[in-house]
Amino acid sequence: MRKFCVVALFATLGGCVTNSETVQFKTSNPQQQALVRDGQPALVSRQKNSLVLVRPAARQFQANGRPVFVVGINNLGKAPVDFRVSQVEAIQHVGGTDHSMQVVTYEMLVQEEKNRQVARAIFTGLAAAGNAYSASQAGYGSYTTPSGRTGTFYSPTAAAIAQGNASAQNEAMIATTVETGQRNMTALEQSVIKDNTLMSGEWYGGQLHLAPPTDQGGGAKTYTIVITVGADRHVIDIAQGPAGA
Repeated sequence: MRKFCVVALFATLGGCVTNSETVQFKTSNPQQQALVRDGQPALVSRQKNSLVLVRPAARQFQANGRPVFVVGINNLGKAPVDFRVSQVEAIQHVGGTDHSMQVVTYEMLVQEEKNRQVARAIFTGLAAAGNAYSASQAGYGSYTTPSGRTGTFYSPTAAAIAQGNASAQNEAMIATTVETGQRNMTALEQSVIKDNTLMSGEWYGGQLHLAPPTDQGGGAKTYTIVITVGADRHVIDIAQGPAGA
């Protein structure tokens, strides 16, 4: 991704301004391995009965946006194990102090999408009302004769055409609004990680959304994600900073 540099003539400090950030994983024990998957950093963490693979959901994150990771979990044990989103922890490390980062659950994301759908429905309704009002005024006109006489007229044909066009436009807008909402809900259902019981040998995974880490004045942000699978705790250390830094 290109970065555009802002050059100040009298600035004492120069550099590139970018709204994109990338992440790097740091291994915290011998059971972890940092690697690259399809050009993206990733980390594999192995415990007694489970294996966890983590990578960013995108090649770059929006600065001050929500970091989203793809998490894959494999049950290595012989018995079923539970994964619970409520047991996932995220902690940011700032100047020797730890701060909790909220895990944005599937239910929270669904509620946000419902709120957006309400807003879209309101805007669509206002637009449809505007179309209907304009159509109701169609067919009316005025005229002026060469002698200067003025008057008004009404054309049922023009009114019918305008009302038909408005109706078609409104139906298309409403259908698009509904389809967008349904598509977004389906995407959340299919992509976001949820509570799950893993059978022996089973893989399960999805997207893990976190609240944005506190900005560090353009510097690196460090945080830890703790993913609990059954009795296993996978501690994932992450550094997030400006792309290309």
